[in-house]
Amino acid sequence: MAFIEAKDGTQLHVKDMGKGHPVVLIHGWPLTGDMFEYQTVALLEAGYRVITYDRRGFGQSSHPADSYNYDVFADDLASVLEGLNVDKVHLVGFSMGGGEIARYLSRHGASRVSKAVLVSSVVPYLLKDDSNPDGVDYSIFADMKKQVREDRFAFLQSFAKTFYGVGLVSKPVSQGVLDWSFVLGVMASPKATTDCIDAFGKTDFRPDLVSFSVPTLVIHGTSDKTVPIDPAGRAAARGISGAKLIEYDGEPHGLFATVPDRLNKDLIEFLG
Repeated sequence: MAFIEAKDGTQLHVKDMGKGHPVVLIHGWPLTGDMFEYQTVALLEAGYRVITYDRRGFGQSSHPADSYNYDVFADDLASVLEGLNVDKVHLVGFSMGGGEIARYLSRHGASRVSKAVLVSSVVPYLLKDDSNPDGVDYSIFADMKKQVREDRFAFLQSFAKTFYGVGLVSKPVSQGVLDWSFVLGVMASPKATTDCIDAFGKTDFRPDLVSFSVPTLVIHGTSDKTVPIDPAGRAAARGISGAKLIEYDGEPHGLFATVPDRLNKDLIEFLG
């Protein structure tokens, strides 16, 4: 089954591989489900069934003109789980994908979910305000939107370097990975790319944290400049009852590619 239809008719592109315990990998902005290449192979080799899908507006899913908000994204995840008729799934959300897990659990409950993993996730709340002084100033998100509108392609190339922590000396990923990430990013709708900056930048998931009633693992890099660890990973671990936090010292945002072996090991150990 290559596509599953969401409630509003949007077609969601799905890849479903393997026959073991189902693991659903939810991708980050502005990529696609294919960003989990290293994790998919490792999980398949460990005996899991691996399911990835492209968020609406990204990759090979439909590119509607609007409806880029987390209530809709959570309902899309529900459509994927229902369409594949899977239960006791492990949900793994990277960056923006962590928000789908939080909002899904609060809107749909945990009856289909066994465990949850938040990797470099935007949960619980990124925007800086009086209640969240460690957050990110909105001017950062506004500037991102401006750059996407002016030259989305140049933005994606420069963003990838920060994403993976690439500098004059630091080369944690190859040029090939940077090029691959650019290709995944340009597959997205420019409207979705812009609208989702507000979705992940302004959505407050703090009320959703009480819905994490399943064992939860939080993984975050201490040098993440895209989604800082203080208002995100550390705050999520404090707010989710019983959550386990693993900090990757010195790692950037895109640790799925900078330290894939370490991430794969931690995922497989937690998923059991």
